[in-house]
Amino acid sequence: MADLVAKSACAGLLPVTVGTLTLEETDIGVLTSVAPYNGRGDDLSTALQKAHGVKLPAPNRTTGQDAVRAIWFGRDVALLAGPAPDRALATHAALTDQSDAWAVVTLSGDGSDDALARLVPLDLRAAQFKTGHTARTQIMHMNASVTRTGPDCFLILVFRAMAQTLVHELKTAMEGVAARR
Repeated sequence: MADLVAKSACAGLLPVTVGTLTLEETDIGVLTSVAPYNGRGDDLSTALQKAHGVKLPAPNRTTGQDAVRAIWFGRDVALLAGPAPDRALATHAALTDQSDAWAVVTLSGDGSDDALARLVPLDLRAAQFKTGHTARTQIMHMNASVTRTGPDCFLILVFRAMAQTLVHELKTAMEGVAARR
């Protein structure tokens, strides 16, 4: 019988550093889709605050920090990143484990927004896309979630099957930025 070995989405692909930019796989813990039942958004937000110290985020925003973060993930959906969800949340929302579905990377360093500008059809400059802002968008042809977590730092999620393509596209963009400096 074969021994199966669990691997992360970007195993063997990362980290990569090009010039001032670094791309690395990021473990943000358990990922849970949280979709409030009809009319239960406020109750869910209160329950999230009580159980995990974060509120339900407004559209295109995040709440919390590295250990526990709620990321807006679409209309009436948030992604709880960090702990396993408290069971009390199931009273107010549909909860779905998404932990193995996503490749999660961090792009950081001076010029990270320049690298993403080559791939993402949004203005991600700090003046427009501040820390705590998030968007569901495209990175080239891949569906993605992009969140600014610091002045020169982005948390990026794509479907796990797209991990190798994401690394390739971001590395190419990083090389383009480095070549212009």
